[in-house]
Amino acid sequence: IQSENVAAVIKGSEKPNEYLIISAHLDHIGINKYGEINNGADDDGSGTVAVLEIAKAFKKAVDEGHRPKRSIVFLHVTGEEKGLLGSRYYTDVDPIFPLSQTVADLNIDMIGRIDPEREGDRNYVYLIGSDKLSTELHNLSEEVNSDCCQLELDYTYNDDNDPNRFYYRSDHYNFAKHNIPIIFYFNGVHEDYHQPGDTPDKINYDLLENRARLVFYTAWEVANREHRVTVDPDKAVN
Repeated sequence: IQSENVAAVIKGSEKPNEYLIISAHLDHIGINKYGEINNGADDDGSGTVAVLEIAKAFKKAVDEGHRPKRSIVFLHVTGEEKGLLGSRYYTDVDPIFPLSQTVADLNIDMIGRIDPEREGDRNYVYLIGSDKLSTELHNLSEEVNSDCCQLELDYTYNDDNDPNRFYYRSDHYNFAKHNIPIIFYFNGVHEDYHQPGDTPDKINYDLLENRARLVFYTAWEVANREHRVTVDPDKAVN
């Protein structure tokens, strides 16, 4: 079966050969054995539209004379549901830009719904992996959120002993295994996860907007800081 990743690039003004990737996956699981369409509005329609809106925001900044210092790659991958195939192809087979010059991946996979098992403020997002390789990226993320969005950053699924192993289950992982710092933005699963009921009418659009805003401002800071975010020497993958 043939499939395609889809990428767009905004070239950086001062460090055009350093690249920040903002990713989401285009595919879903299709039609079930009963002929019902698994719509995938949250998984990962929410992530793909967030990447498009973030791209529009960056383009608006460029048009107004505020080009980011580093290049931004807006990457839609396919084959995620079949085993992270599109992102693995990008990192392991044919990177568009050198992995050594890729400073981070901000990966968006399901940010439009609310985890029904979670208690507390609805204005939250699960963050996974932000500190796995780079304490600097983690701290930057916390500071940006405090300044811009005031989301409750929930690290429940960041635990190394998380039985769900979400850290290994979305496209960011293929970048992390190459020592590229990542953040995975996630709202958790719900009753419509991989079901036909994952429809647009169930998206919480205010949460989708605020979570996407957090990714944008985090990306803006990563792209414009003086030095690239660093990998902690004791956390680098051998």
